Amino acid sequence: MRTQAVNDLAPLRAFIRDIERIVAKGGEKVPEQAAERMRQLVATDGWLPDSMAEPHEKFYQQHLLYADPQDRFSLVSFVWGPGQKTPIHDHTVWGVIGMLRGAEFGQRYELGAGAPRKLGTEGRLEPGQVEIVSPTHGDVHLVRNAFDDRVSISIHLYGGNIGRTSRHVFDAETGQSKAFVSGYSRTLDPFDPKRP
Repeated sequence: MRTQAVNDLAPLRAFIRDIERIVAKGGEKVPEQAAERMRQLVATDGWLPDSMAEPHEKFYQQHLLYADPQDRFSLVSFVWGPGQKTPIHDHTVWGVIGMLRGAEFGQRYELGAGAPRKLGTEGRLEPGQVEIVSPTHGDVHLVRNAFDDRVSISIHLYGGNIGRTSRHVFDAETGQSKAFVSGYSRTLDPFDPKRP
């Protein structure tokens, strides 16, 4: 089932509480456990506030849905306008990506001397599907909206405050890296008592 009451934040709040428990227990299986919970979250739609689903005409958007006060994890909605894509980049922390609306393509890369080398074929993530990225699962990739005529939205959970994490983009021809900190386009407080 993909629909429910529009902007009912109960599923988002329950997801955050579950991730808090998973992260508090720790261990090497945290990304896999979080991925299972992400599958449940993106199996339905309607819980994402409209303000966290707004695209920008030129740039993909990274809207902060929640940042753990201890910076153990963060949750963001990535809003891809038609044809938008990232550069080749890394994360430096584990991440779980769940597709909510539309679809996206992801191409993983291997770094070495010279240009980054493609690993395998480009994958396609459809609504309800989930994938893991991390330094041990494949941390360098390029992601793009699968559509040139509509918006796609994916939900990303990271093992740190991704908007404050120093990461890298890589030149597609030379492999040269450049450090960056992404920040956020917008923020949300899902536990604000004024929200439903």
